[in-house]
Amino acid sequence: MSTSSLRLTDLAHGGGCGCKLAPSVLQQLLANQPAAMPYAQLLVGTETGDDAAVWQIDDKTCVIATTDFFMPVVDDPRDFGRIAAANALSDVYAMGGKPIMALAILGMPLGKLPVETVRLILEGGASICAAAGIPVAGGHSIDSVEPIYGLAVIGLCSPENVRRNSGAQPGDALILTKGIGIGVYSAAFKKRALSDGAYAEMIASTTLLNRVGHVLAQDGDVHGITDVTGFGLLGHGLELARGGGVRLTIEQRRVPFLAQAETLAESGFITGASGRNWDSYGDGVILPRGLPAWRRALLTDPQTSGGLLVACKAERAESIRSMIEEAGYPRASIIGTVSDGEPVVEIV
Repeated sequence: MSTSSLRLTDLAHGGGCGCKLAPSVLQQLLANQPAAMPYAQLLVGTETGDDAAVWQIDDKTCVIATTDFFMPVVDDPRDFGRIAAANALSDVYAMGGKPIMALAILGMPLGKLPVETVRLILEGGASICAAAGIPVAGGHSIDSVEPIYGLAVIGLCSPENVRRNSGAQPGDALILTKGIGIGVYSAAFKKRALSDGAYAEMIASTTLLNRVGHVLAQDGDVHGITDVTGFGLLGHGLELARGGGVRLTIEQRRVPFLAQAETLAESGFITGASGRNWDSYGDGVILPRGLPAWRRALLTDPQTSGGLLVACKAERAESIRSMIEEAGYPRASIIGTVSDGEPVVEIV
């Protein structure tokens, strides 16, 4: 899996979207920031913690801008680059947009990694951008203590197709497009306890572009979209609930998990980020009595390049889910409903 005896993951204290600051810490950091100037063209800013910023140029075109980067979640440098790039592109797709250009963000510990390893990271990222049909048009690099890679991405969208994490409506159904368990797999990988088959499954999921978001946004019965990343299914579901002022009910038996996620979680392969996530937003979640701690950890498991959480008209849910599956997302599942009520997430 690695081109040298030195493991990339050994150079980082955390990896993938598990590196994200906990939601509670992020709220504290942003609490005293000055309010954004009231620009009429800024359709989406920081107000609901959405996936990307959106600026409306005219009545036909919006520009979507985002940035995402993290430390290695795997040791193979090319795989690391591919995962990081797919994760960054996901923010544009989650807003309903189509990426047009990326800039690379690179921080590497000079003297610890051979040039060839860093080159493979960049090649991996460029290969995912090529698959998305866009160039890596530039970037910036620094000498850093830990390896860091990601992208700043620009995309386009028509104003009517912008989809936010605040768009869910009472009566909607919830669809999740990818399986949960990337954080659990990464924890097992770091301890050399992940099988080759599970590793291949993890790479397949994390490098699968969320391009279906651009297609979904053209459907008027799709009301809200967000991608499930570092805050886990519960955290990003809670953003959807709070953004729209609605109640989300998720049926745990319908949540798709990666093949070995439940077994590994029950065996103790859980990231520290899972606990930090729960500590940050557990007061906004209702769990069934007696839910095992390991199963709760799966629901807060940080997803690196995770799937899309989609709120759509209930009557269309199965046809939309089927379309998503046919587009290349075999684990796409209807996992719950949206209703009036206190903005919380309830697990049943």
